[in-house]
Amino acid sequence: MILKSLYYGFLFNIILLLSLSAQVPGFYVKEEARKTELPFLASNNLIIVPVSINDGPPINFLIDTGVKTNILFSKTLGDQLELNYTRKLNLMGADGKTVLTANVSPTNHLDLGPIEGISQTVLVLDSDFFELEAVIGIPVFGVLGYEFFKYNPVKIDYDKNIITFYETNAMRWRPFGYRKIDLNIENGKPYINGKIKQIVGEELKAKLLIDLGANHGLLLNRETTDAITIPPKHIESDLGRSLGGDLFGLIGRTKVTNLGGLRFKEVITSYPEETEFSYVIKESGRQGSLGSELLGKTKLILDYRRERMLFRKGNKFNDPFEYDMSGIMPRMMPTEDVRYIANSVREDSPAYNAGVRVGDEITSINGIPADFWDLSDMVKLFRSEPGREVRLSLKRYKSNDPNDFEAINISFQLERQI
Repeated sequence: MILKSLYYGFLFNIILLLSLSAQVPGFYVKEEARKTELPFLASNNLIIVPVSINDGPPINFLIDTGVKTNILFSKTLGDQLELNYTRKLNLMGADGKTVLTANVSPTNHLDLGPIEGISQTVLVLDSDFFELEAVIGIPVFGVLGYEFFKYNPVKIDYDKNIITFYETNAMRWRPFGYRKIDLNIENGKPYINGKIKQIVGEELKAKLLIDLGANHGLLLNRETTDAITIPPKHIESDLGRSLGGDLFGLIGRTKVTNLGGLRFKEVITSYPEETEFSYVIKESGRQGSLGSELLGKTKLILDYRRERMLFRKGNKFNDPFEYDMSGIMPRMMPTEDVRYIANSVREDSPAYNAGVRVGDEITSINGIPADFWDLSDMVKLFRSEPGREVRLSLKRYKSNDPNDFEAINISFQLERQI
């Protein structure tokens, strides 16, 4: 028994020395310090940070616990950075049908200012994929995944837009006021167990993926268990854009989502359609995932090495969960100047009944030109409060000629539909 303890102690010291010398792949604090702070840009609570690859210019990356490997969305950009590729991989897109081809680039240096990534593998997509800018309004060129979290406790303060990145052996004790819940790391992804009280049906005990890179609140995969029931009040909707496809399904609410005794009420819940990719979700044993709309109401610490998630209420905890009340899903157009289009319009929604149609270009909102609006602020307006009047000026194109359009002015009142 003593020999075994000495062996494990020796092994731990070796790992510690390797970590301190930053020789093994991972992310580390550059200077000798217990912790360092990294400001981030937030869009709908998604976490965006500038990253320099191999001393190249800083480009925006999304922090995403839902992926195992770092991804760069552009082969063109990867070639400009003179990345070295060793082999190719095929990745399944979010729609379960699209196959994405990626190039494996090992041993890269990623610089985040006070934090650096050592010997980092980056998957570089063959086809340039920039559609995320269309749905979040900010250029994003890649994602940082499991490697960012695997050795170090990471605190995310959504109220201050600050990441606190701790030295590997810091934060041995739970900070005052924080709850603790067990965190299981499987295939590089973090899972917790929660309880969900549904509008109808039994209470659901669910294994949930912590997915910082998704902007939903709660997502439940109906194909994983018959215990998941659709609430009577729901709508069909485009659930968002991800790598390799759009997601479609239903939107409703669940009564209470209980995480370690912290109760989130009336959470907007997505119920995506089953896809050819669903077998992967079933094999993981999970029933759904928690996204940034819910996690953004907390102060959150992910501690992969100690297999725990620490969290407490944030300033926005008591703000109600709201979904779009207009019926419009706006997206940025792929143009140099800032332009927005109604990418989808739900039937029987306030905007649809007032005359807004798919493909209409939004030129002003409440008298303010569209190029003065950030996409996230537009989304906030559309989900702000029932009865609020929205006035839109639109261009409805009649042909491919950009000068061949009808100018339309429309007004409607926002209406809570779920």
